[in-house]
Amino acid sequence: MSFRENLVKARSHIIFLVALGCGLALVTSIENRVANEPSDVAEQQGPKMAPLEGKSAMAVFEDVAPLPLTVPSKSTPQDLEFAAIAWRYFKNNTDLQTGLVNSADQYPSTTMWETGSYFVAVISANKLGLIDEAEAQARIALTLQTLGEMRLFDDLLPNKAYNVQTGELVDYSNKPVERGLGWSALDIARIVGTLGLVQQTFPELSPEVDDVLDGWALSEMVKDGLLIGGNLVDGKLRHDQEGRVGYEQYAAKAMMLFGFDMYHAYRVGDTLMVKDVEGHPIPVDTRLHRNTTPAFTVSEPYVFDGLEFGFDARSHRFATAIYNAQEARYRETGVLTAVSESHLDVAPYFIYSSIWGGGAPWAVMTFKGERMDSKRTLSTKSAFAWDALFGTDYTKELVAAVAPLGDPERGWPEGIYEQDGTTNGSVTTNTNAVVLASIAFRAHGPLLQASR
Repeated sequence: MSFRENLVKARSHIIFLVALGCGLALVTSIENRVANEPSDVAEQQGPKMAPLEGKSAMAVFEDVAPLPLTVPSKSTPQDLEFAAIAWRYFKNNTDLQTGLVNSADQYPSTTMWETGSYFVAVISANKLGLIDEAEAQARIALTLQTLGEMRLFDDLLPNKAYNVQTGELVDYSNKPVERGLGWSALDIARIVGTLGLVQQTFPELSPEVDDVLDGWALSEMVKDGLLIGGNLVDGKLRHDQEGRVGYEQYAAKAMMLFGFDMYHAYRVGDTLMVKDVEGHPIPVDTRLHRNTTPAFTVSEPYVFDGLEFGFDARSHRFATAIYNAQEARYRETGVLTAVSESHLDVAPYFIYSSIWGGGAPWAVMTFKGERMDSKRTLSTKSAFAWDALFGTDYTKELVAAVAPLGDPERGWPEGIYEQDGTTNGSVTTNTNAVVLASIAFRAHGPLLQASR
């Protein structure tokens, strides 16, 4: 085969690598641009926080010393045992016709966020040797085929939810809906970012990834450097800005991988305030969550950022402060603390366990913004993720606490209810994907930077 023919055959791989380089350069450029911009001053202080007089909210975090990241090392037999438990979930819950994965054990509904988590799980399982490259590519290729064929909301973007078995547009109760619900810009950004991981890890699948993304009107969800969701309200499509501090920057990074200008979403100065939690500065958004409830800060977007993309200077400091506050709560109360958003095995089935949320530290809130502190969960995924990233004595205690929960026949449940020590027995895609990504991180570093 001639050089010209080889070059043509490799063009999609070359285009992606160039775009990846440009995207990472854009992240670095924007980070430098926002570092010196003015931002809101938070009127909070704490025993471990430097005085804030005359400081911008961003300047407060200059006093946060980033925790050192763990150095990649060979997986231990226990690591691989834990990873195999997580992979069992995906063996049990992947539909062999569509390639989609149940969002929760045996519940055949999914979102783009969870489909992105599945890609992370497959890549991680392959890196850990749980599945070979042929199986990994076959699994992803089948899912990409479904993503390319399934009906979109208004022929624009993926609907908020799909039936795993049929690929049909559904509502949140998994019932078919003709038009759909609209689209989640955050969910779509997550899957876009993981498709970047797919292209980097398996460049042979680049044409299929390109075909999927070419069919999605991604420009409809990016306006003036912000993420815009589409919500169907009383039959009319309403466009709303999506993302708060943490989630917004994680999603912005994902979109930057494919060349989108996400400057306003990536910067935080205009919408950042600082709250003192256990003497540590916590980044909190000044905007309301879903325009109704004071915004919350959870571990989720920060650990995803670290495990998948690798921290930038700002997210490393934010993540350190968020982790430090959780360890400090344990040192103060004796209660093991690793919180994030979690599914529940009882109604209302989903909560946000925050470091700061709804106007108070350690608040647990429902989807509608109601307080439900009785369902605070020691989160399995947070325990594994913080241990993978920082590897402290405390994170080892967290993993030791949740380790007995692993079920070789089902996977890892969400965690332990703080109130009574019982197991939060919901078993989900996101938790098991994070466990796999965490163990892969310990062996290889961030997924975006790990070598094949």
